[in-house]
Amino acid sequence: MDHNVQREKLVIIGNGMAPGRMLEHLFEQAPERYDITIFNAEPRVNYDRIMLSPVLSGEKTFDDIVIHGDGWYAERGVMLYKGHRISEIDVKAKTVRSHVGEVASYDKLVIAIGSAPFIIPIPGKDLPGVLTYRDLDDVDAMLLACQSRGRAVVIGGGLLGLEAAAGLKQRGMDVTVLHLMPTLMERQLDPSAGYLLQKELESRGIKVVTKANTKQIVGAEKVEGVELEDGTVIPASLVVMAVGIRPNTSIAREAGLKINRGIVVDDRMRTSDPHIYSLGECAEVDGQVYGLVAPLYQMAEVLAGELSANPGPGFADVATPTKLKVTGINLYSVGDFAEGDGRDEIVFRDAAAGIYKRLVLSDDRVIGAVLYGDTADGAWFFDLMKKQQPVTEMRETLIFGPAYAGGSPLDPTAAVAALPDDAEICGCNGVCKGKITAAITDKGLTSVDGVRAHTKASASCGTCTGLVEQLLSLTLGDAYNPAAITPMCGCTYLGHDEVRRLIRSKELKSIPAVMQELGWKSSGGCARCRPALNYYLVCDWPQDYADDYQSRFINERVHANIQKDGTYSVVPRMWGGMTSAKELRAIADVVEKFDIPAVKCTGGQRIDMLGVKKEDLPAVWADLGKAGFVSGQAYAKGLRTVKTCVGTDWCRFGTQDSTGLGIRLEKFMWGSWTPAKVKLAVSGCPRNCAEATCKDVGVICVDSGYEIHFAGAAGLDIKGTEILGHVASEDAVLEHVVALVQMYREQGHYLERIYKWAKRIGLDEIRTRIMDDAERREAYFDRFVFSQKFAQVDPWSERVSGKDKHEFKPMATIELTEAAE
Repeated sequence: MDHNVQREKLVIIGNGMAPGRMLEHLFEQAPERYDITIFNAEPRVNYDRIMLSPVLSGEKTFDDIVIHGDGWYAERGVMLYKGHRISEIDVKAKTVRSHVGEVASYDKLVIAIGSAPFIIPIPGKDLPGVLTYRDLDDVDAMLLACQSRGRAVVIGGGLLGLEAAAGLKQRGMDVTVLHLMPTLMERQLDPSAGYLLQKELESRGIKVVTKANTKQIVGAEKVEGVELEDGTVIPASLVVMAVGIRPNTSIAREAGLKINRGIVVDDRMRTSDPHIYSLGECAEVDGQVYGLVAPLYQMAEVLAGELSANPGPGFADVATPTKLKVTGINLYSVGDFAEGDGRDEIVFRDAAAGIYKRLVLSDDRVIGAVLYGDTADGAWFFDLMKKQQPVTEMRETLIFGPAYAGGSPLDPTAAVAALPDDAEICGCNGVCKGKITAAITDKGLTSVDGVRAHTKASASCGTCTGLVEQLLSLTLGDAYNPAAITPMCGCTYLGHDEVRRLIRSKELKSIPAVMQELGWKSSGGCARCRPALNYYLVCDWPQDYADDYQSRFINERVHANIQKDGTYSVVPRMWGGMTSAKELRAIADVVEKFDIPAVKCTGGQRIDMLGVKKEDLPAVWADLGKAGFVSGQAYAKGLRTVKTCVGTDWCRFGTQDSTGLGIRLEKFMWGSWTPAKVKLAVSGCPRNCAEATCKDVGVICVDSGYEIHFAGAAGLDIKGTEILGHVASEDAVLEHVVALVQMYREQGHYLERIYKWAKRIGLDEIRTRIMDDAERREAYFDRFVFSQKFAQVDPWSERVSGKDKHEFKPMATIELTEAAE
């Protein structure tokens, strides 16, 4: 687009998932057509509302569900007003006004103000302690209520109500669900599946009362209970209403737009005013309003085409599968499963396994499916339903899915292999199988995170993640080794990510608590899981958890590296590779005193004393400590070294004080445990004498400041670093590097180096969080600083002083000896 052409003014009211997705499409098609202003009533950026349930349960944080951080808007020149509710639309002047008086004019206006929860008009509905469940503020209020570990009543047994109930229960509350109808989720499930769902929830300690008509909420100054029509009173300190939603239309009605249930739009999202559009839960298309994300994203794509003058097909109503986002409950429902004339059904039940499948047929075609317990074939049934494909020839084995073609079980990927390329895998984002497999092949993707970044499949509710994993396995064959779905060891069925989430959400603060609560198959764990659990607990609860050295490998237990002859290697820390005559003299004295046979300079600019006898270790440490040395932690899953060049102090090419910065980084970060060893380097100019571009984190000093690199490797794997970004000051380097390492600490799998973690998470995701999102970066930095209060203790001096009482011996039950890296 010609930069001399005047841009049109596009104003968007609302910043939810639908307008956020519309902007993504619009920037792809017409990135310079509009000057864009957004007014958002919530005081925050765009986030994934359908993932509020995992935030409530503790399996995710708000940071995990942010879609567009502040940096995303800044990069695209979007003016975002947070905490601004629009109070007036002047269609004649073509302006909008926020409640605090901010006015913006528009050429085109998009109304995407969503919906409001329905409040049952009963006595007590306005009492403190009565909440709804629609946005992050509601979740925050519920989390505050959870601190009391009191009693909660959830009114409504639909999707939102059950997700709220599961989250509150996981947070420690006594939860009762009240549902007006005879079975739960009656709009999405038939009675049999509803019964199984109720049984599963009750097994988790959630009470369920069906046919429950709420009469009033009891309480004088705050909620004290809920009374039903039959006189039953259920004590409660918290009541959550989750009985439905209503489109927000008042601002549009006041502006004179056509309103029915929602803001009336045509299939191009155009309202009755030619300059105004609407999409999302507030919009009504052909008499229908929508609450699921898939049709809202379809609206977003349609409107982006309209605004970019590149219109595609208009909006068309399509069936959307329903899935419950409660960990451990597999549920899939789509289409019409009601009974009726001319309909047939195929039902499969396995009571012992808790599996129920029901297909509804009409004219020998699938028109509805309900799956509970085993939902792997849901996408295949949905594809048959959308295409109205006759199932006559496969009818006898239909209920068993494509994995049992001809009555014989095939491999686990058979179901997804049987899907055609145009079969929908991700309903939320409308991503088909062919797009995913093409991205895997063309872009060399090897992980779910890679697929998510390039196609958005599994980026919303996440329930299609299993199908994406199967496509990766199908496409890559033996080359696909998904750590995300591999158990961390034979003692558990859970992977590293699941264990880390549950440790946080269940507030588990000891290894026995983890093993008990998460159903470990081995009473004491093994040499793979115990060190991992010990690290995860150290990382997540630095103030509360006492490091269990008996769950560490031999090198970490004795604070030195064991050698092949049974002696040990001792490496004192030399800050940034700098030393002095005093330190060198102390090392020489120790070598002579203890008859140490070998002394070597390491690649990390330190001195290694090899061949120290085990019984001499405390005395060696004591003598080194008198000279001011602390452990170089050459054995640790933590910060090893910060390699530097001499920089501006001595070098005629140096652009910054690389040695001083390296020392500052090392003194700030030493002592912190990490998933695997971490090596840093700071080079004083692009000549890179400190080899910063093959380290876990590297800094290249340039005339304009500092270029931060990460995800390098120079061991079993050789890999150059990736550029994280450019900063202008030493303080900024410290903040960004520390935040990056903390993000790695919180997300990395035990023994997973930074470059492997970065590949799994996605380079762009890391850059977005560390470089673009200042608030999130500062939060990572602050958590690292807090952790260092408890971590920055020299283990050598602790052992010499007697404060560290750990013995030099492994656990009696398991030998924790680590292979060389």
